[in-house]
Amino acid sequence: MERKRDAHPAVTVDGQPVTVPDMEAALAAIAWHVQHARGFAVFTLNLDHLVKRRADARFAAAYAEAEVVTADGWPVVWLARRKGARLMRRTTGADMIGPVCRLCAEHGWPVAMIGGTEAALHSAAARLQSATPGLRVALLHAPPFGFDPGDERAVARLAGMVRDSGARIVFLALGAPKQELLAARLKEAGVAAGLLCIGAGLDFIAGHQKRAPELAQRLGVEWLWRLLHQPRRLLARYVAGGALFMRLIFQEGQR
Repeated sequence: MERKRDAHPAVTVDGQPVTVPDMEAALAAIAWHVQHARGFAVFTLNLDHLVKRRADARFAAAYAEAEVVTADGWPVVWLARRKGARLMRRTTGADMIGPVCRLCAEHGWPVAMIGGTEAALHSAAARLQSATPGLRVALLHAPPFGFDPGDERAVARLAGMVRDSGARIVFLALGAPKQELLAARLKEAGVAAGLLCIGAGLDFIAGHQKRAPELAQRLGVEWLWRLLHQPRRLLARYVAGGALFMRLIFQEGQR
């Protein structure tokens, strides 16, 4: 597949290219792909994803084929800067939702939202449309519990829904690795839309989950805020991510 030739060369973190350095470059890449009427995936790389890439070949393959990859998480930003990407900035899926919706409203591109619950989807859509005049939401779909992106029939049905909706941008809010695997499968199914993996982004907008305060985000301690609020779910993940981060720091120091 032809890829956008970006003014910012990709930097590799633990074998995974980060293709854009900041929000502005991410939006430019998204607009380029939409205007060229092709299916593409937008992933946001963090330490947990690096751990999953090492353990899950399907997840690694999906990442390898992603057209746009941002640095989501200060450890990834720090590692990228150590490799010479001095302009690298943290760009999360949640932070991209608003700017991408404004871009879509400006160009008349319909959007779809997939993931979470029906209540969260409708609430998030209403809030985004209120904040973004002209935004057209063409499809809201909450997959059933246990949805498997490896289920060919389920993916084919979902691909048909997206195509029929005319959406040019699809927000996938299913969490990793499910949303990234689904993005890869939808591309394989011929969906000619941007597939943005945004994790809990729609739940944040709907008010169904609370995000860390802006100060915690700016100070780079959003991870600590989340750990204090969800220790059972996140402790093992952060221990694994921290161990990999230390290993990567050591490897960089040996070069």
